[in-house]
Amino acid sequence: MLAVGCSLSSMTMAAGLPTDELDPVTFEPIVVTGEREALLGRPDSATEGVVLPEQLAARPAARPGELLEFVPGLIATQHSGEGKANQYFLRGFNLDHGTDFSIRVDGLPVNQPTHGHGQGYADLSFLIPEMVDQLAYRKGPYYADVGDFSLAGSADLTYTRNLAPTLALTVGEFGYRRGFAGGTYRMGAGDLTGGFGVTVDDGPWVLDEDLRQVQGVLRYARGDDTHGLTLSVQGYDGRWTSTDQIAQRAVSTVGRFGFLDDDVGGESHRYSVAFDLRRPAHNGHWNLAGYGIDSALDLFSNFTYFLENPMQGDEFEQVDDRRVYGLSGHRHFAIGAPHQHDHGHAHRHTSLAIGFDVRHDDIDEVGLFNTQDRQRFNTVRSDAVRQTLAAVYVSAERHLLPRLRSTAGLRFNVLDVDVDAGQAVNAGSARDELWAPSLSLVAGPFSESELFLNLGRGFHSNDARGATITQDPVSGDPADAVPLLVAGEGIDLGLRSARLPRTQLAVSLWHLALDSELVFVGDGGATEASGASRRRGLELAAFVDITKGVIFDASFAATRARFTNGDRVPNAPERVASAGVTWEASSKLSGGLRLRYLGPAPLVEDNSARSPVTTLVNAQVSYAVSPKLSLRLEGFNLLDSDDNDITYFYASRLPGEPAEGVEDFHFHPVEPRTVRLGLSARFD
Repeated sequence: MLAVGCSLSSMTMAAGLPTDELDPVTFEPIVVTGEREALLGRPDSATEGVVLPEQLAARPAARPGELLEFVPGLIATQHSGEGKANQYFLRGFNLDHGTDFSIRVDGLPVNQPTHGHGQGYADLSFLIPEMVDQLAYRKGPYYADVGDFSLAGSADLTYTRNLAPTLALTVGEFGYRRGFAGGTYRMGAGDLTGGFGVTVDDGPWVLDEDLRQVQGVLRYARGDDTHGLTLSVQGYDGRWTSTDQIAQRAVSTVGRFGFLDDDVGGESHRYSVAFDLRRPAHNGHWNLAGYGIDSALDLFSNFTYFLENPMQGDEFEQVDDRRVYGLSGHRHFAIGAPHQHDHGHAHRHTSLAIGFDVRHDDIDEVGLFNTQDRQRFNTVRSDAVRQTLAAVYVSAERHLLPRLRSTAGLRFNVLDVDVDAGQAVNAGSARDELWAPSLSLVAGPFSESELFLNLGRGFHSNDARGATITQDPVSGDPADAVPLLVAGEGIDLGLRSARLPRTQLAVSLWHLALDSELVFVGDGGATEASGASRRRGLELAAFVDITKGVIFDASFAATRARFTNGDRVPNAPERVASAGVTWEASSKLSGGLRLRYLGPAPLVEDNSARSPVTTLVNAQVSYAVSPKLSLRLEGFNLLDSDDNDITYFYASRLPGEPAEGVEDFHFHPVEPRTVRLGLSARFD
């Protein structure tokens, strides 16, 4: 658990306040254990943070994607098998696996454009939670060094380079088993860190999930953040059988955990190599990083059963097979020298960063097929795509006044695509460009508080096939092409404060205007048209050191999402909240209790159908048998709630129903109360 004696410097760092700008103040030492959110360096907004490994270990997570729920206001759910990417909800977005939330792991991008299942598909199944060293997150389009898929925010997960030799085993109900082995070893002038994980799980479903996942990481690192080299190799293979969402009217027949098609599921893999070279330079440092990724997904689904094809059923297969190559670099340096103002406050020089990044996706096949018993009988689309997204950016930070600093950024993005479509009428090339300026102003500190104003323009890319389409592949009707890059403009007004005793507070009011909600639907092979939208909301977060060894944290987000014509944006949660307590009774015994609330959302534009509330309570207890041996007991859904992990509303058809189908709620239930027991041994 985290144990930090907080003097003036550590209190102000955690609150995001520059220590050399505060008037002298004396604080009594306190001890922080567990869930406190740490900010490293000076934040540019009230909604950015860094989560450290002790905090990550203090919260139970049933799946790797749930680590992202450390981002206040973010919910990660699942509507299908665990081998598939999660659904993410943040700032009024149903991120549909990641369309407007950028995720990176060890510097490598997770989101995949022009993907067979959905634009920005972000599958974290390859992530090894035992090796994650920190999670850094930022919200909104206010950062010049972040590009595609970051309108709602971004997260960077980093693996450790200092892992004690460890063997960990976890067993749980419903056939859950996980094993992990890893460690760091000195090799020459650097450190070699390796990790290997295996997960098997059947789940509570009537149809066994038969999840099988294998993950591996080998990472060599030497030097530090400004002078060093990192080389890494990662690998992942997974396969599973899904129980997709089912119609509410079918529960009486198949049960809440039943299935309507026993062929759905899939398999995927992801292999990567990467390097990161860092060197000091005059008045700063530079960095050059590159990567190569090989990934594939073969996914079978059936959401409407017998609506489109009464004889053979509506089962379909989505295929994605690609190689991704990337290169990025940046140069940080200082201009001028610091000097003193009359009031004695340091007026710092300008800190300047210039950089570039290039990503090329070589997609051998991105396809959609009608299937029966996993056998193809019709090709809806089968395409090959080459696309390159390149960007250059500059960012400058400067103190304008003793208690006012600014960060101004500008990013220029160019996307080129070439689509070799199975249907010649939908083939072609396209290009789009977009400028993305940003500005952040930070006032303070005043009474251990800072005020933030953020303005920025960001974007997400559309599926390349949507930019060259001329004919709907299913109906044959004419189809309009969509722009490659969709812009969004945002504004945040925030406050962070450590004024109250033993308490940190963060408040943000935000607004985001998106030029278009056009989406290329992987389930249909064509573009789904929606208009421009406006989202605004309120976010609150609090961290309280209740007493020695006990910390309470809570977050709340309220969002209003509308199209410009006044219609609701479907699947946009209106309220999200979480709260938790972590405690450390002694050096041996610790634990935590957490509540997660996913509020209602409109499921159709006219708000005539709404999703129900989902509330979950999870807990864990850890006991150190010895300094090198520990036990961990985790409980998920302790109240055995029968809420839904996710809910949709659309038409489907069961055997014997009218040809036009029946509009109904379709849901994927939360898993019932589940207990897992883990044993971890260190050998250092």
